[in-house]
Parts: sequence; C-alpha cells; structure tokens
Amino acid sequence: MKIWQYGLLGIGILILALFLVRLVLPSQIDDVSPRISCDEDLLELVDVYYVIPKFDGIAIDAEWCDEILARNKDIAMHGVTHEYKEFGAVRSVEYFAEGVDIFEGCFGFAPERFKPGNLEWSDENDWIRDEIEVDILWNQIFHKVYHCSDTGRFPNWLIRVF
Repeated sequence: MKIWQYGLLGIGILILALFLVRLVLPSQIDDVSPRISCDEDLLELVDVYYVIPKFDGIAIDAEWCDEILARNKDIAMHGVTHEYKEFGAVRSVEYFAEGVDIFEGCFGFAPERFKPGNLEWSDENDWIRDEIEVDILWNQIFHKVYHCSDTGRFPNWLIRVF
C-alpha cells in the first residue's frame, strides 16, 4: 500500500468510529421552547432536551414544563434567551442566574448541563464552567444533535442518517 492509501484508510476508520460513537451516545434536541415549533417524532426520538428558559422575552411556564417532564427525558439548559451569539458576549452572574432560576422554578431542579445558544462562547464566560457542565463543540461532534425548527448547521434528516 502507498502512504496516501494508508491515509485514506485511517480517515475511513475515523469516520466509521465517529458514526458508531454517535449511534450509541444519547441523542439531543436543541431549541426546545413552547414558542418554537418542534416535530413530535424528534421529541420522541431523542434522549436529552436542551430547553431555552426565556425565549422571545417569555419564560417557560409550569404547565408546559409538566408536559416536558411527563416525557421522561433528560433536560438541560440552552442559553437564557437564545439571542444570536448570546454567550459570545460577556454575561453577568445575574444574567445567567435568571435563566437557572426560571429553569429550576419550572422543572423543580437546577440544570446540570448548559449549552450556549448558537454555540457561541466568550472566554470571559468561563466562570460558568465552575457552576455547571458546559457543552459546546465536542458535544455536537460526538452526539446526534437535532434542532426543533430544523435550523442547525446540518438538516435533521442528515443528522438522523449520520
């Protein structure tokens, strides 16, 4: 075999390994909010819901949270308001705490995981990592991550395949 053939073989093995990892790790759905339309089949398919606590200026409410809890899925926090590049800007403790408080008040427990909206992250927000597990790039690579409104970098049908 020539060196380039070994390279192609190595790349093929890495792609296969990634496919298998994504197949067995819990699948996720981002942008879960009562104000965003979400495909019912996707909600049933995935294992983890990433919920936006306060979308379009409106906080999630107890009735909606009860419906989400009844689905028996893991629930995590996805931004506070999910504004464009929300955590690409420096955020205060109070800002982040508002999202956590809304989440906890609605679901009855504090989130254990957090994913910033649009995966934008400023290093000045690293203090949040001391408070909660933060999922950014590697999470998206190793898990199948769908989006309620099918607005992710890759369409939901492709994520389902790979």
